[in-house]
Amino acid sequence: MEIIQITSDPHQNHLLAALLEVDYNRLAPNLELVEMPLGKVLYESGEKLKYVYFPTTSIVSLLYILENAASAEIAMIGNEGILGISIFMGGDTTPSQAVVQSAGYSYRMQAQLLKNEFNRAGPVMRLLLRYTQALITQMTQTAVCNRHHTIEQQLCRWLLLSLDRLSANELIMTQELIANMLGVRREGVTDAAGKLQHAGLIKYSRGRILVLDRPSLEERACECYQVVKSEFDRLLPSIHAIAK
Repeated sequence: MEIIQITSDPHQNHLLAALLEVDYNRLAPNLELVEMPLGKVLYESGEKLKYVYFPTTSIVSLLYILENAASAEIAMIGNEGILGISIFMGGDTTPSQAVVQSAGYSYRMQAQLLKNEFNRAGPVMRLLLRYTQALITQMTQTAVCNRHHTIEQQLCRWLLLSLDRLSANELIMTQELIANMLGVRREGVTDAAGKLQHAGLIKYSRGRILVLDRPSLEERACECYQVVKSEFDRLLPSIHAIAK
């Protein structure tokens, strides 16, 4: 993938920003800035991972694809984390597919280099394990939400998690793609989005969703959003003190 010549900083990724200076300086020369176009598949199910990614302005969805081609998102990863935890969790592959959900940029690193860093059993390892725990919480809460809550609640959760990983209140995403992420029919997303727009919470037009009233969106969301957000906030803010 071609290196993009733009003004960017690895510290836009919260995990990289949380590294101790000595650890960051050791890893920084191995970081490559890459473009993340919408819909790009970063790896397929069962494919050996060659790189790990630290998104800065993009969001990546982890999707599970069934034999009948139906799909559902099991987690999203943006500037809060890293794509490729299977590298340091004991396996080189994963049954999920990784697809760029929101276009932007990311820094990538050769997978083996991060694996070597993890095996140093120092502050980087502790940081990555805490992030992994937070990501597992997102995965389990997504499964609960998809099973027990309405499409409107799921849509609110999904919009809020996406906004947390972007610097703006607008998402470029069609209703068909959202339906694929949530694993529901497009008509269900159309109906739910229509209700949110009628209530003045969002404005939807030609594949663009502008969030107008985030507090009200949070009120309409189920508890799943806050559970995930609280766990990320609990595990990752004071990492420098924890790493020491």
